[in-house]
Amino acid sequence: MTAPTPTPHPRRTRDGEATRQRLLRAALELFTSLGFHGTTTPALATRAGVAEGTIYRHFAGKEALYAEVVRSTARWAHGIVTDVEADRTAPASDRIRRLGHRFVEAAERDPAAARLLFRRAGDAPSDPASRAALAELNGGVERLVAAAKADGQVRPGPAELWAAVWLALVGFVAWKVAAKEWEAASATVEQALQAAWDAIAAR
Repeated sequence: MTAPTPTPHPRRTRDGEATRQRLLRAALELFTSLGFHGTTTPALATRAGVAEGTIYRHFAGKEALYAEVVRSTARWAHGIVTDVEADRTAPASDRIRRLGHRFVEAAERDPAAARLLFRRAGDAPSDPASRAALAELNGGVERLVAAAKADGQVRPGPAELWAAVWLALVGFVAWKVAAKEWEAASATVEQALQAAWDAIAAR
């Protein structure tokens, strides 16, 4: 007769998940302020309030922790896109504008997440799962742009191209807000978001 598999203790499970979330938060903040190479595992442990060895009970190493931070941030941003995309009561062009504002608001609330999401070119993740999560996010924006194009609101050309143009400009705005160089509610941000739409709008 096979012995039953022990059921994890609920409190231990909760505590383990809480520790994992603290590590992810610490990693997000340090990776986006010190960079991947500038962030050490002792610094991560100190920021999370755990022993350094605890990192390896939750992640295979710093690279795996970084990859999970990228994936979780991309999922968070994709949730914003999905929420805006699901509101079919508004034209796609209005939803694109609303999405720009939502990204800026998110950058104000969580600058570290915005810095990671809209990181500079050349700092893309190398693992396939992270690239897939970011591709899913980009795909959501592309669907909105394609819908606006089908309504005659976006200029001719591949929706993929115009989605990338729009995201690059909105990402620049979000980056400025995350860096506290621009105020989220400022006229400059409104002007920049309008410029992002104008760059892809049908003439």
